[in-house]
Amino acid sequence: MTLAEAQIQIAELTENANRFNHLYYQESKSEISDFEFDQLLSKLQELEQQFPTLAQPDSPTLRVGGIVTKSFESVAHQYPMLSLSNTYSEGELLEFDERVRKSIGPQFDFVCELKYDGVAISLIYENGLLVRGITRGDGVRGDDVTANVKTIKSIPLRVNDENLPARFEVRGEIFMPFKEFERINKEREDIGEPLLANPRNACSGTLKMQDSGVVARRKLDCYCYYLLGENLPFTSHSEALHAIKNWNFPVSDAWKTCVEAKEVLKFIEHWEKGRFELPVATDGVVVKINNLSQQEDLGFTAKSPRWAIAYKYKAEAAVTQLLSVSYQVGRTGAVTPVANMEPVQLAGTKVKRASIHNADEIARLDLRIGDFVFVEKGGEIIPKITGVDLSKRTPELEPLVFISACPECGSPLMRIEGEVAYYCPNVYGCPPQIKGRIEHFIQRKAMNIDSLGPETIDQLFQKGLVNTPADLYKLNFEQVSQLDRFAEKSARNVIEGIEKSKQVPFKQVLFGMGIRYVGATVAEKLAGHFGSLENISKASFEQLLEAPEIGEKIAQSIVQFFAEPRNTAYVADLKLANVKLEEEGGQEIESEKLNGLSFVISGVFSQFSRDELQDKIKANGGRLVSGVTGKTNFLVAGENMGPSKLEKAEKLGVKIIDEQAFLDMLA
Repeated sequence: MTLAEAQIQIAELTENANRFNHLYYQESKSEISDFEFDQLLSKLQELEQQFPTLAQPDSPTLRVGGIVTKSFESVAHQYPMLSLSNTYSEGELLEFDERVRKSIGPQFDFVCELKYDGVAISLIYENGLLVRGITRGDGVRGDDVTANVKTIKSIPLRVNDENLPARFEVRGEIFMPFKEFERINKEREDIGEPLLANPRNACSGTLKMQDSGVVARRKLDCYCYYLLGENLPFTSHSEALHAIKNWNFPVSDAWKTCVEAKEVLKFIEHWEKGRFELPVATDGVVVKINNLSQQEDLGFTAKSPRWAIAYKYKAEAAVTQLLSVSYQVGRTGAVTPVANMEPVQLAGTKVKRASIHNADEIARLDLRIGDFVFVEKGGEIIPKITGVDLSKRTPELEPLVFISACPECGSPLMRIEGEVAYYCPNVYGCPPQIKGRIEHFIQRKAMNIDSLGPETIDQLFQKGLVNTPADLYKLNFEQVSQLDRFAEKSARNVIEGIEKSKQVPFKQVLFGMGIRYVGATVAEKLAGHFGSLENISKASFEQLLEAPEIGEKIAQSIVQFFAEPRNTAYVADLKLANVKLEEEGGQEIESEKLNGLSFVISGVFSQFSRDELQDKIKANGGRLVSGVTGKTNFLVAGENMGPSKLEKAEKLGVKIIDEQAFLDMLA
């Protein structure tokens, strides 16, 4: 393909992909299937790798991340990002109304907007293109997180409008939706990682991650609420909100223009309960003077604008009695204490259980069975005990002591250095751990055996029919049909579902195997890097570290897993069952000339695309690694290669070769 042909194709693919993205995320329309969109995006990525200078600044491939930022540049705000004055009472809100009247007279109106609980962001556009995303920081300077902001699909990378200012700034709140927060925590719990505390903290931590690819997978979202710039053609804040919505910025529909203070109070009252139906955390209402000239007249204090105020909702709390504490054992053996309480109404739902997280939290709260405890919903989503009403404590109540033995199998609990949780070490004999591994194995992202469920697995375990996930493949129709409430059709569905799972791709099998810390994304990286379970099982600790996104903790966990004889037997059973234990369309072997050699590739090549060069290395026995280390054998350098890799290779004495030298090695 010529440069001119590539330029035309890249422009067309970029335009089409951006249009489909807009239809899907802004108008909830799908003109093509997910598969077709992925194919389009894959083609665009391939062309951009071949012709990197032709990649467009609003390319939708930026949405999937892949940029690694070692540090975030501190950037000065053109317009300071001041914080708002807060109030928790109607009286103070009426005082704000009175102060405004004294300053500018009675002729004004308000705009009321929900205050979303996330991370404030400044989005800078020049000639319609997003050029910078900056956090609030200290209000004067913030961190440049542009690469991470570009992964948020609701934020436009390019804005098209006839009357667009040459440079403008849109401010908004980046947040993590409840659904995504729950998904991430479920996945973290599944692989033995500590849970995220709440959506707000999770969002803040995500936005400062160094790898934008990880940020993209966390699916942050944004609501925009303010427009700044020179000589803007708007007289009111409400006009500006309508304008940025027409420019395809994500603007929440939960805002209203109010003529007088009593309308503002009605808005606040309505959303005090209504916000619990929203898919995102909110903590109040922002009240702004609508007219922009009046905003300018009112001006600012040293810390906040005089034309706006934030009404903060008090965290809804309740007092109820702690009746007992039960202890749950998860798949990884982690023991979690759960408070059982007298049912109480909280934030629109009846709450009777709350996680206490760990032994340290029990000690911090000084909990006692029979205490009256304060309960809140953390991030409006997870019930949590925040304290004890000591005025109601009676003398006979004794401090709660965390259990020392597993509540399921009686094994003495242990604590891993550096972790807060207690674990049951009886990995292969503790019933909830055994059943948990099988439940993990059958889930949709793993083997996808939807004809099975926890109750059926419990029956199979109790009857001694399954003890490892691989035992599922030894079941027959007669055994399943004898289970409680199983007719012929449901038994056949189970057997057929198990048989069908043998076609699941290797990366899902690897995830389903339940190796600690190996989530779906890590499993995909390992499968792509090593190609087969056999290669992974034989890889040394150092070789595992050379795979993308594999750190010491994950590498150590993998080494320990395959060193255990019972896991060797488990793998052997999976082989006998004929599930897929290597990547499909496996690499065709051309030679063993590169056996034992590791390669990093960087830049653009004339005779290969990057993918073709990677395949060539693998086909001749070589290994691909993502970064240059002292153990890397060769850096294959193309045009426009990254200077950091070149500098590191020279510093470490790694041999640098060009495309022709690489071909000579294969001659």
